[in-house]
Amino acid sequence: MIVDLRSDTVTRPTAAMRAAMLAAPVGDDVFDDDPTVNALQDFIAALLGKSAALFMPSGTQSNLCGLMSHCGRGDEYIVGQNAHTYRYEGGGAAVLGSIQPQPLAHLPDGTLALADIEAAIKPDDMHFARTRLLTLENTLGGKVLPLSYMEAATSLARSHGLATHLDGARLFNAAVAAGGDARVAARAIADHFDSVSVCFSKGLGAPVGSALVGSTELICRARRHRKMLGGGMRQVGMLAAAAAHALDHHIDRLADDHALARRLAEGLAAIPAMQVVPPQTNIVFASVQGGRGAALLHHLKSQGVLATGLIGLRFVTHLDVDTAGIDRAIAATREFFSA
Repeated sequence: MIVDLRSDTVTRPTAAMRAAMLAAPVGDDVFDDDPTVNALQDFIAALLGKSAALFMPSGTQSNLCGLMSHCGRGDEYIVGQNAHTYRYEGGGAAVLGSIQPQPLAHLPDGTLALADIEAAIKPDDMHFARTRLLTLENTLGGKVLPLSYMEAATSLARSHGLATHLDGARLFNAAVAAGGDARVAARAIADHFDSVSVCFSKGLGAPVGSALVGSTELICRARRHRKMLGGGMRQVGMLAAAAAHALDHHIDRLADDHALARRLAEGLAAIPAMQVVPPQTNIVFASVQGGRGAALLHHLKSQGVLATGLIGLRFVTHLDVDTAGIDRAIAATREFFSA
């Protein structure tokens, strides 16, 4: 049995989710008459305190439609160097939206310094791109942005006439980490942004899909962009049913993933050659002394444990991983260093 810790995107639909998908009534979503999609959109919009939502095939498309709905050709968005909307989504905003990114360095906690944000906002001068949007990400590499920071950053943006967008691919991980009612916490986060992209196919465990939420006017623009980008879907209610099931059943259980991440981090940190960043949610980053990370990944794979090494060693917990799997990953790592 493989212990797959590469990402929380590797989850497979549960039996109950598959049953919900099979039973879903469907229509043609391009004609706006798929009842399951419409119900999902209404639900996620209300949950996050927005007036409208749009179901998308992927978080990449959801973010891109959001950026293109806020910005036009020659406009600019302020974004973190390590944010997905800048670094990991193929440069789509620049390539397809003709929107210039203005990347800023992150502070150690994942935030962007308020002074850096303010300094990056361009004056109204024909020599510069028009600064239109501040884009943040929560969680970022598993780190949770403090609510007070998001309030301060978005207030600063609005004081300069900028709109705000949140890449909330793992929004509900951030909400669960906040403690209390995760749904209330998710809305409190979303309240600070004009638009939010939220992913159903990561920790929530749906096979595919994201949603963009915002004002009715913004979502109307996003629907046109989605069509241009090839995201107009037909009888997609079966996928929307999976997302709806995830929202009903898989939010609170994200706390289990966070606990398993802490268990993994503690086990790896007990190995002298490992340096481990204590996780805040479900993502564990580690490094290995002596440049042996690639060799460790190869050994783990030979033992049926998968992880990634793109940006240091990364292990991600999710609903298809249990305590036994985490202990197996720790044991396989110990074995590598004892050989």
